[in-house]
Amino acid sequence: MNAVSWRATSDFAMDAAPGELGLVHDLMNTVSGGKPNRVDLLADLDSARAWLETSLNSLAAATKSPRVEIELLADDLDGLRALRADLRHVAAMNHDGADPHSDGPLQSATAGLQLNGDGTVVLRPRGSGARQLTSLVLSVILRAQLADTWRRVKVCRNPKCAAVFYDRSRNNSGVWHDVRVCGNAANLRASRARRQAMTKKP
Repeated sequence: MNAVSWRATSDFAMDAAPGELGLVHDLMNTVSGGKPNRVDLLADLDSARAWLETSLNSLAAATKSPRVEIELLADDLDGLRALRADLRHVAAMNHDGADPHSDGPLQSATAGLQLNGDGTVVLRPRGSGARQLTSLVLSVILRAQLADTWRRVKVCRNPKCAAVFYDRSRNNSGVWHDVRVCGNAANLRASRARRQAMTKKP
């Protein structure tokens, strides 16, 4: 269980990805969706700021680190939504058999390398507004890829579901954000389709 609360992912009634990866997971779940249907949390500046405020608090709690300060302006909204769309696009490819082909980079950002007194080297996000958040998010994803946990962030295979989930199955074989909801619905549709196909046979 994830002890840190992430607003958008909680709305889909599931646990977020562990640690700092919860920030990326939560960003992808700010889309409109769920039951009951809720609004896009990045629809306007006020709601985007409210989401970011709680998410940066959650990030600080998850990492036991000082809170990152990022100020969003109205001009940042398009960039923030584009980042979310690109993240959801690549997360959809984390299912087995997905085509990883890409025509080029989707997002880019700058970050500084810092050598600490304890010998560790860390990435420090740069920029402001959406660019700073993009730098932070891509830094988190880089570390998740090195830890081999990024491939567990997936988009629910149910086309009617907008949820992104963290696959906690032992062999990373999950395809539904909730097997009881989306998995059962898909199995029922497949079963009906098979029965209809059987009745149409001469």
